[in-house]
Amino acid sequence: MAETKNVLIIEDHPLFREALVIALGRAFPSEATALEADSISSGLETLQKNKVDLVLLDLNLTDSSNFDGLTRINAARPNCPIYVVSATEGAEAFNRAKALGATGYLPKSLSLDELAAALATALDGGSWFPEVESGLSEADDEVAARIASLTPAQRRVLSGLSDGLLNKQIAFDMGISEATVKAHMTAIFRKLGANNRTQALLVYKQAVSIDGDDHSAA
Repeated sequence: MAETKNVLIIEDHPLFREALVIALGRAFPSEATALEADSISSGLETLQKNKVDLVLLDLNLTDSSNFDGLTRINAARPNCPIYVVSATEGAEAFNRAKALGATGYLPKSLSLDELAAALATALDGGSWFPEVESGLSEADDEVAARIASLTPAQRRVLSGLSDGLLNKQIAFDMGISEATVKAHMTAIFRKLGANNRTQALLVYKQAVSIDGDDHSAA
């Protein structure tokens, strides 16, 4: 008997969350269990308490927007495949997600059968992205690559900076010393080509944002 796989669905729209559960059931009727969360914070709590084999992540939630959530989940569980599931479509979004560590990208315009087929690929360990031309400029591609080069711990520190946390607060949340936080920051500044927190955060915001996004799509 195949081992049951846990799929964490982080989606704040109940109807689409239900659609993903149905699609998952079609792909793996008895071999996949859906775990549900409606925010990044609740998703991170679920990751801490459960073995998770795949994350299905909405882009815009109550506590995250654009690719901020992707970087946070990736930092918390770097070896877990993450598929973005979003109404935001286009070459820029697809390629930005891939550059920042997503294993796949499922547009919400897919039919239920198409979602099920893509989820079968995901749980078999494969990658699934819509076929499009590259949508990132050379400069944007370089910025995304800089963020992708950060270690999981460095990404968590950068997320803390983005939330406006002090060094001691980041240290407490991560269970490390303030000296270690400062060491991570030095490495972050070097990798991002930044001289201070403000510059580092500008690079981060550029990497996780989509040009022209009005934050209305999820």
